Amino acid sequence: MASDSIIHVLNLGTQAVTLAEFARGPADSLLLKRYARQEILADPATDATRLPQIRLAISEVKDELKLKAGTAVIYALSGHTLFTRFVKIPSVAPEKVAEIAGFEAQQNVPFPIDEVIWDYQLVADSKGAADQIELVLVAAKADALEELHEAIVDAGFRPRQVDAAPMALYNAFRYTHGVRSECVLLVDIGSRNTNLIFIEGGRIFARSVPFGGSKVTEALAKEFSESFAAAENRKKSGCYIGLGGAYAEDRNPEIAKAAKVTRNAMTRLHSEIVRNVNSYRAQQGGAAPSRLVLCGGGANLGYTREFFAEKFGQPIEFFNPLQNVAITATVNAELASREAHLLGEVTGLALRAVTHCPMELNLPPASLVAARRGARRQGPLVLAAICFLLTLAAWWLLLQRSGTVKEAALEPLTARVTQMQGYENAIKQTRTEITALQQRAAPLLAVVQDREFWPKLIAEVNARLPESFLWVTLMEPTQGGRILGFTDPARLTSTGVATAQETETPAPTPAAGARKPAERGPAIDGIRVRGLYLVNPNQDRVIVDFVQNLAKSPLFDLDLNNQAAIIVKKSPQNEREWAFDYELQLKLKSPLPLP
Repeated sequence: MASDSIIHVLNLGTQAVTLAEFARGPADSLLLKRYARQEILADPATDATRLPQIRLAISEVKDELKLKAGTAVIYALSGHTLFTRFVKIPSVAPEKVAEIAGFEAQQNVPFPIDEVIWDYQLVADSKGAADQIELVLVAAKADALEELHEAIVDAGFRPRQVDAAPMALYNAFRYTHGVRSECVLLVDIGSRNTNLIFIEGGRIFARSVPFGGSKVTEALAKEFSESFAAAENRKKSGCYIGLGGAYAEDRNPEIAKAAKVTRNAMTRLHSEIVRNVNSYRAQQGGAAPSRLVLCGGGANLGYTREFFAEKFGQPIEFFNPLQNVAITATVNAELASREAHLLGEVTGLALRAVTHCPMELNLPPASLVAARRGARRQGPLVLAAICFLLTLAAWWLLLQRSGTVKEAALEPLTARVTQMQGYENAIKQTRTEITALQQRAAPLLAVVQDREFWPKLIAEVNARLPESFLWVTLMEPTQGGRILGFTDPARLTSTGVATAQETETPAPTPAAGARKPAERGPAIDGIRVRGLYLVNPNQDRVIVDFVQNLAKSPLFDLDLNNQAAIIVKKSPQNEREWAFDYELQLKLKSPLPLP
């Protein structure tokens, strides 16, 4: 509760933005000084442009009231952007209510709890078991709330509190009518939704019905085959709800047709209200409403009160939140009287600044919370800045004194540093010579290591051989899968030496104009292993076992998922022979360069 003498409030409706200026009167009363209302097109098909329209509307109402930049404002979110749930919890100590409310919020809010801004409040005079209490949870999507908050800040306002429009409307009703023992149903007909607020004693129960004035506009647009904007203009320019019974139709056939369409659409709203009244009585233990009070922009349709009086069989009244609010001469009293049922939310918002209200929810976005923290820290930050500057001055004086002392202490050390730098240069030169010698010895070390390659390779293959049924008869080096040197022992001459033509497979002569392949140094990157395996119960499985053993070796790079690339030949067993040949292509992990 603030103590400002001038209060500015802003209601962000779906179809209109209302800005009002109130003043605090004696004994925490309210005085309406002026207000401005700007309508926006509530076509559901143009939701992408809704935020820019709201931004423009906020700027226009601010300019109309000629408010300065930085004006503090309390604003309310429309009911269709909120998630409201009434839940019953065990009766516990007050300090534990917040913890249980957080748990219930996680269970009931249909979004991740870190993606919403939520608040709760206990409901007074809740009906139910003696060991239970009721609370209301209200949540809004954090990203959508930040966008609206940014639009308000960009317009030049300084938000200080965020309320829920249905709860602000309830506060205004309680301020106007006090606590009534009878059950009153406050029907707030908006553009997208209709908020049903059941008020029974000090208790509140609210439901949101997905039907509003835009449904009537959509029905008119469909019936007359026109755009939403044209249908909205038709609805506002003389359209009314057709009366039942023996009433004569309008002489204008289009008006008579529109009246029937409007009546059919509003009949759906009546059915929703009846269904929710029955649900309130059955599930919440409430009484049947004895009074039905209308408010909101959707109640502007002609004969709305008569329509509901006919349907419910009881008198219907419009909500007048200005009943206990004084109006200054700067306000058009006649216009305010006609639009009083549209000013319930702004009246409820203004009450938050002058007195305690039955519902005091607050849904501040993260940016508003951060701004408040920054404002609270501003004073300590200024003091901290002064202390910081004084500390810098003290350090500057200290450094001035220490500079003189340092110069005197460094003088004998300078000569010693020069001497040590000479030693450092000599060490650097020695390291350079060592590096050069290591580079010269590197080829000799590589030759020594290469000389040990073949003994290690043969020993590794021998260690991986199965205990029986398999022999290795030949091992040949390969490059890119091609054997280096002779390719087949059967081609050896009688002297056991391959012919000159078979020593290297000649490379094909490139065609004229063809690009030469990239040159690469010769290296042994694989081994071709040939051998025999004997007749055995596992047949050629011994070859697979051999390959699996070789895959565990640190020398070979074998892909067991592609055994066809490893086992290039494998003769099947037959009844005529006792040994069968096989051939393996083994890829080396580290190729051996050739001189």
